[in-house]
Amino acid sequence: MRKRLRMSFVRIRAMRTLFLFLLFASSATAQWWKVETSGVATNLRGVSAVYVQDAKGVDAPIVWACGSNGVILRSLDEGKTWQRLQVTGGETLDFRGIVAFNASSAYVMSSGEGEKSRIYKTTDGGATWTLEYTDKRKGFFLDALKCVTEWECVALGDPIDGKFLLLNTTDGEHWNPLPSDKMPTALPGEAAFAASNTSLLFGGTEIFFGTGGGAVARIFHSDDLGRTWTAFHTPVAAGNASSGIFSLARDDKRILAVGGDYKDSNRSARGAAYSMDNGKTWRPVAQEPGGYRSAVAWVRDDPTLWVAVGPNGEDVSRDFGLHWKHTRSLNLNAVTILDLSDGWAVGPNGTIARFSNWRKYSTQ
Repeated sequence: MRKRLRMSFVRIRAMRTLFLFLLFASSATAQWWKVETSGVATNLRGVSAVYVQDAKGVDAPIVWACGSNGVILRSLDEGKTWQRLQVTGGETLDFRGIVAFNASSAYVMSSGEGEKSRIYKTTDGGATWTLEYTDKRKGFFLDALKCVTEWECVALGDPIDGKFLLLNTTDGEHWNPLPSDKMPTALPGEAAFAASNTSLLFGGTEIFFGTGGGAVARIFHSDDLGRTWTAFHTPVAAGNASSGIFSLARDDKRILAVGGDYKDSNRSARGAAYSMDNGKTWRPVAQEPGGYRSAVAWVRDDPTLWVAVGPNGEDVSRDFGLHWKHTRSLNLNAVTILDLSDGWAVGPNGTIARFSNWRKYSTQ
């Protein structure tokens, strides 16, 4: 009898220890996120942050965000206050992508059919915006915008006449379509997603973008700035108009793709895949994120650490994206990571959240 009681006590103590551990882990992960602002009548889809030296020579983040109802926001004081910026004639546009370089210069991209898709640029902190590109064709629909400098950018659009549209600028002013004659034809229903401005990767002469909406989710790759293309199948969920690859990110060795079905946000099956050979072959991750994820990012100064966001919460991977753990249930669309000290994410109802001191909790 004593032996049974001792064993029961040991079990209770073990369960209590496990409970305290889980409680501590939950409270620690919760502290990674701090909601800086919410309540604005907009669904924020784009976020961009960059370090700029302040008057004391200390790096401080400048943060820009954008969303529906023509909303563009900027903070110069680490999220304490936000200035709403106006694009003349863009009051009803759905801004899905933003790329900022400092407190003054940024591009913003809107999505929608035909002339509702536009690329604007500011060089005076949003006081004025120059319309740099739009198109009257009904099939014109922009999905993502990426830049490597203020002058070198690529924008991705849905297929027109059976081929995905890629626009390129090399001077920061004039945009031209990249050649598509050697690009594989889009499959029936295939398109890109304008969910977080991260369905596109661009660096040097390499371009990657992810697709969905058709029978399979594919990765398109060009290593010569669009002169030639190859498309590869992935195991990410596909088969209907609401599923596919929504976001791409890469580190020094791998490319990670996340997505799923945005109409079934709690479904985690086939939500993420990775490639170790520059996109040629793809494998499903060992443990999926907790549902549909619209954006993924790599934490550069901790190469094992990745983060993904979506409608039903966020996930963290500590092993290069192979296994994912749920951390919190904020509804977020897009994310950008500067380093372990600073990262930002945005979502519906004007929600802007900040990663709070990842350095402190990254080893937990």
